Amino acid sequence: MTLSRRKTLALIGGGTILAATAAVGYDITRVPNAAVAPWGQAGQYADPRLRALSWAILAPNPHNRQPWMVDVSLPDTAILYVDPDRLLPQTDPFNRQITVGLGCFLEILRMAALEDGLAVTFDLFPNGSDAAGLDGRPVAICHFSPTEAAPDPLFALVPHRRSNKEPYDTARPVPTDALQRIAHAPMHFPMGFTNDMARVEQMRDQSLRALRVEFATERTLRESVDLFRIGHREVNANPDGIDFSGPMFESLRMTGLFSREASMDVEGFVGQQADAAFAENMLSAMAHLWQVTPDNSRETQIRAGQDWVRINLAATAEGLGLQPLSQALQEFPEMAALYDEVHGDLAPDGGTVQMWARVGYGPEVGESPRWPLEEKIVG
Repeated sequence: MTLSRRKTLALIGGGTILAATAAVGYDITRVPNAAVAPWGQAGQYADPRLRALSWAILAPNPHNRQPWMVDVSLPDTAILYVDPDRLLPQTDPFNRQITVGLGCFLEILRMAALEDGLAVTFDLFPNGSDAAGLDGRPVAICHFSPTEAAPDPLFALVPHRRSNKEPYDTARPVPTDALQRIAHAPMHFPMGFTNDMARVEQMRDQSLRALRVEFATERTLRESVDLFRIGHREVNANPDGIDFSGPMFESLRMTGLFSREASMDVEGFVGQQADAAFAENMLSAMAHLWQVTPDNSRETQIRAGQDWVRINLAATAEGLGLQPLSQALQEFPEMAALYDEVHGDLAPDGGTVQMWARVGYGPEVGESPRWPLEEKIVG
């Protein structure tokens, strides 16, 4: 099982595997323990706001950038900001995906607070927002107050949620009733889904074509490659981004077969191996699900994120793997034709496809949290 990580929340203010020598063997088998620490620290704070925030940092977010900063200087309040250094300007030029990730954060915060008998209400973008991009203004003011409302049953799945980025079992169909149960999880917008194999095969093809567009575009590929964390040392040093840890990647790194520059050569060894691996993933989808919203406002993007993490948690409850397929929904020019194609299929009556994922049964692997809470607290 691949371990990955989550950085702590900054609170404002405050193929060939070579034989290895013994020393090399030590490096190859190390686990990024510092990077996975936030999983064990969740809920271990006296202040109920910090307890809730320590769960919220386990939220899914694009490229595991963990773009949140929080001000807790006011009582019974937490103010969420975006970290401008953790945006994805090439693949997410309008910060739509980042905003959806912030919505995931807020929903887990809300569920975690309920465990302590606290309701959280959100004043979204109280100083306004810009459709062109996020800025230094608050994303949400979170108000904590006592409540007798029952806890949310999905919260128990938070420690077990992953984005499963491995091939799925193509011998196991995804039952319709499981998809129907997942479709009850969102609170704001309906969820679409299909397990019809003719349509699934069409969407497999679209997802793979979109990924190849992103990889064939130098600047969008570079954005991802710059976020590669290769080996446990890099993962611990920078516990965000895209995790490549474990014996195989440690060996490839140490023999020089896997590096960032090698990854930029789409025709080279690393590029061809990556394409084959991604193709295996995309073509193993056994169902797809998606979200369409009537508009694309910042507030709607936040609510889509709240729904998305609930969908992910509900899929976890069903024992299903789920991986977001973000590429065809990205708003950079080279993706425009596929963006329009997917929107024509999934939103024929208009609206914005906020999220799309492949679904299936597979091994429990994926990203996990990293970075301690204190690092992102202000005040």
